[in-house]
Amino acid sequence: MTKKNVVVPEAVAIAVAAPHGSAPLFPYPPPRASGGGAAGGFGIGRMLLTQLELGGRINAWVESMKASSPTHAKAAATLAAFPSTESSSSWIVKHPSALEVFDEIISQSKGKQIVMFLDYDGTLSPIVDDPDRAFMSDAMRAAVRNVARYFPTAIVSGRCRDKVYDFVRLAELYYAGSHGMDIKGPVKGPRYTKAKAKAVLFQPASEFLPMIDEIYKALLEKTKSIPGAKVENNKFCVSVHYRCVEEQKWVPLAEQVKAVIKEYPKLRITQGRKVLEIRPTIKWDKGKALEFLLESLGFANCNNVLPVYIGDDRTDEDAFKVLRERGQGFGILVSKIPKETNASYSLEEPSEVMDFLHRLVDWKRASLKARSRSVGSIRTSNP
Repeated sequence: MTKKNVVVPEAVAIAVAAPHGSAPLFPYPPPRASGGGAAGGFGIGRMLLTQLELGGRINAWVESMKASSPTHAKAAATLAAFPSTESSSSWIVKHPSALEVFDEIISQSKGKQIVMFLDYDGTLSPIVDDPDRAFMSDAMRAAVRNVARYFPTAIVSGRCRDKVYDFVRLAELYYAGSHGMDIKGPVKGPRYTKAKAKAVLFQPASEFLPMIDEIYKALLEKTKSIPGAKVENNKFCVSVHYRCVEEQKWVPLAEQVKAVIKEYPKLRITQGRKVLEIRPTIKWDKGKALEFLLESLGFANCNNVLPVYIGDDRTDEDAFKVLRERGQGFGILVSKIPKETNASYSLEEPSEVMDFLHRLVDWKRASLKARSRSVGSIRTSNP
């Protein structure tokens, strides 16, 4: 699941028209393609450079693939990046448990509207061998439902939006699938949106759909010789999962993916937890999706909003970075091991995420009751 290359015509970044009779699309400037060169094309030199860069990335991909493996993660991250207990402790000091410093977090929300952004895999559901079976528990679903009763809540995932919805099954949420390239809000906006909030339907990479479908079919054919490899069509991106692939087959798999992607200079490869992802080369990611959703909710340029993003993967770092650069809100990394991150706090696993969501709801309910008692007391004393 995330990072860039190549020039794409600006026209590819268009929003899909709203269905007939629906509210107008939320206006948002289309993302520009990364890279330089003339609009609508890319120079021969840049094409050659891109292919050379791609050819030189196989070793880097494989090393990164190893680092994301459960059998290598602790050795790679804890021993290499944090060779001493003191270093690991230092990381915990910089990224304390969101449960242990919950009161500190709540103090930041005083007078502000909390907006929740949640990744799915590894955050609301456990990481599993078969991505089609990454089910969230009923208890987690109930926790997310309760959070959405009090705070605007969005699921931001690399998965196809429809697949995420099938897993979560909560109509009151906002869903941003394909790393934010497919965003849709509830049919009826929640009560906490501002008057200037707009209906949300945004697909900035819609022109890539035929190409994504084509490369999905090509990767299915190309990788079928690699046992355990699974290719998933996530509508605006294609995911090649290697969680069930033997490590000695990772180089051949990376080579197969490279052989396909080199024919598509308008697409790029990013990496996540045991997955290679092929995405359009437009400047759009989970961070951009977060900003778009804040604006669509009517919270753009507001000082009284506190965005909270919880995620576990590289692609979530784009959102963490946006919050850090805005100096508003914070990210919570879900990880059992220290790793480089732009998040401010940490949680170890989905069960802790659920605990955090429960505490957030309990705090909100208690504060509303206290406010209600205070108002009642004032009315009693002033008949």
